[in-house]
Amino acid sequence: MKLNSTVMATLAGVRSDKQTQEFLKENLNHWKRYGYGLWIFRDKVKNQFVGRGGLRNVHIADNDEVELAYSLMTEFWGKGLATEMGETILKVGFEQLGLTEVVCFTTTTNRASQRVMEKLGFQYERNLIHADLHHVFYRLKALPKYSI
Repeated sequence: MKLNSTVMATLAGVRSDKQTQEFLKENLNHWKRYGYGLWIFRDKVKNQFVGRGGLRNVHIADNDEVELAYSLMTEFWGKGLATEMGETILKVGFEQLGLTEVVCFTTTTNRASQRVMEKLGFQYERNLIHADLHHVFYRLKALPKYSI
């Protein structure tokens, strides 16, 4: 299923069929290489496609990072699902994969996504240019596990 143009505007624009196939191929290769990547999320009641999200390795601002990525169909915006998805993904990343930190970034105009990041505990780090667009860059460090 293709994401609509409103959603794709938050992801650097609508992709051609060829670009979509390349995106899917890259994501499958990411899963093979790292053992994690993007998932499809579905509505629990109707099994309807809600969006996609997960963890992926990215090279951004001259650094290798693990990114929390998420995107929802417009009809699911504003219902808390992005935060719920993010919490689940981060739990897998920190508790099962042993990650020590995760980054998240979005365009400077995407306040809804910035609010999701802040609700998840991400801290603003800096502004940057990514895909020729102005972005805000956030980071979340895993809480240390204390032993008695």
